[in-house]
Amino acid sequence: MSSETILFEEHLPGGGLWSWVLRRHTTLRITDLEGGANVGFMAYNADAPLDRLNLPDTLKAQYTAKLTRGHVLMSDMGRALLSITADTCGWHDPLGGHGNAALVRAKYGERNYQQARNDWYRNAHDNFLVELGKHGLGARDLVANVNFFSRLNADDEGRLAFHAGNSKPGDTVDLRAEMNVLVVLNTCQHPLDPSPSYAPKPIKLTLLKTPPPGTDDFCRNFRGENQRSFTLTERTFA
Repeated sequence: MSSETILFEEHLPGGGLWSWVLRRHTTLRITDLEGGANVGFMAYNADAPLDRLNLPDTLKAQYTAKLTRGHVLMSDMGRALLSITADTCGWHDPLGGHGNAALVRAKYGERNYQQARNDWYRNAHDNFLVELGKHGLGARDLVANVNFFSRLNADDEGRLAFHAGNSKPGDTVDLRAEMNVLVVLNTCQHPLDPSPSYAPKPIKLTLLKTPPPGTDDFCRNFRGENQRSFTLTERTFA
């Protein structure tokens, strides 16, 4: 699109980890390169990291148990952190959390760095902590995470099950920063993925310069609560 300018692109392998401060009104496009990727994702107000992604408030304010185009990721203070402005996948999991070393070892066996070098088995929990540490944050700053490209189904008893085949090769999701946002992510497998094999999938990250949202913006007007979150964010920049 003529209104978008690519600032940079980067490929992240399966099991990889990444963080970046998205400047206000830039967009992070995440692309599932092979299908079946899982992107564990956390977000923080880069200028005041104690104000960070609050998934319970995000979900209840928008009356949803999934995330897709139109939804806004809201902070503890009710501010708009990021808006999902485009989405070809259609369903992203905000409920499943992330796995740790014990889970990976129980599901896939042991393969450490000393044995396998870069082919060792990574886990989302440790990857999050590594990236948070680069920004002066740590275990006390872990929050409930989104799992982009993954989907969970719930039965009549409320039990959650992994939905295979949710994301196809080339699926994308666009996240527009409504403030300066620290994003921390990794590409480890979803903790409820039933696959017996350790096989996390790669993604592409594209940073775009995009226009600021107008009064008719789809995400802003998706719900009344979204309008309020935009107002609270914009007041901090007044």
